[in-house]
Amino acid sequence: MAGVELVKVAKRYGKQTVLHPLDLTIPDGSFTVLVGPSGCGKSTLLRLLAGLESASGGSILMNQKQINDLDPADRDIAMVFQSYALYPHLTVAENLAFHMQVKKVDKTTQKSKITQIATMLGIDKLLSRYPRALSGGQRQRVAMGRAMVRNPQVFLFDEPLSNLDAQLRMELRAEIKSLHQRFKATMIYVTHDQVEAMTLADQIVVMRDGVIVQQGSPLTIYDQPRNTFVARFIGSPPMNLLEGTIQLRQSEPGVQCGELWIPLPPHWHEAARLQADKPVIAGLRPQDIVIAPQGTSAQVNIMEVTGESTLLHLDWQGFAVHVQVTGRPATGPGQTLALVAKSDRLHLFDKASGERLVQGE
Repeated sequence: MAGVELVKVAKRYGKQTVLHPLDLTIPDGSFTVLVGPSGCGKSTLLRLLAGLESASGGSILMNQKQINDLDPADRDIAMVFQSYALYPHLTVAENLAFHMQVKKVDKTTQKSKITQIATMLGIDKLLSRYPRALSGGQRQRVAMGRAMVRNPQVFLFDEPLSNLDAQLRMELRAEIKSLHQRFKATMIYVTHDQVEAMTLADQIVVMRDGVIVQQGSPLTIYDQPRNTFVARFIGSPPMNLLEGTIQLRQSEPGVQCGELWIPLPPHWHEAARLQADKPVIAGLRPQDIVIAPQGTSAQVNIMEVTGESTLLHLDWQGFAVHVQVTGRPATGPGQTLALVAKSDRLHLFDKASGERLVQGE
């Protein structure tokens, strides 16, 4: 396996900069997910690693050796595409064997490896079929198998599950995670789906407009988003963001958001007293606003009942908020509820920059 490092890597097409110079370290054996909205540069970054695009600047290192000038075939990297990229005129077995045939691997080894990988992926009964006779999930398994038979140092996945239905996505997501745990291979995975990012990654890299906004473990990014963009992008449903100011009420600090008053937890008190009247954005996850008898009234607009939980879309004193509760509350559109924010789970961001505020700022 191999560690990968990008040093000041950039990509430009004429005058348009797609990737601004960025640094990124991907540890050996890690599962790193590049996540961000469409057009943020994550797939371009993956193609630079694969050698399908050339960098406009910077160095790409694998095991501390620069690979910028190596052809894709010489990088010992395997890539799984969103579109499967199977040879339509070859059977499943022939697709799996193609790379080994090019490398002139002996027939016995080819057959053994095909059988091993096909059994592992549950496609051993499909070896004589052509891609046109396979479902989307079966084709993606073949594409994964074709990468696995190469035994590469690094696996690249470019939104491999985006063409599949929800149930199949969940199944294949679990398979990919299981493969990583089994082989301990270095995997780099591109997606715009933050649920995939949270469930698969050891390290998440959040991108926007060709730059890395934040990177870290999934729970670190979820619990401590660097700015309002990350706060809204990571988490489903997204974080509620309410504009307000830090105020003192009977010497106790809190955030005044219109008619709403959200008290600050004790560890914020000293810093908040020094920042009275500071414009901020208060962030609350949908799970951190609860229904309570002594709360502030909110009107229900829409209910989404999923079975074990319910997502409420409400007007809370002029703010459109999402609240996620367990079970099925006895309410409905047009009715009124009382809500309370869990102040110990409050996130604060600077209103002007959108950057996270930490205690003492």
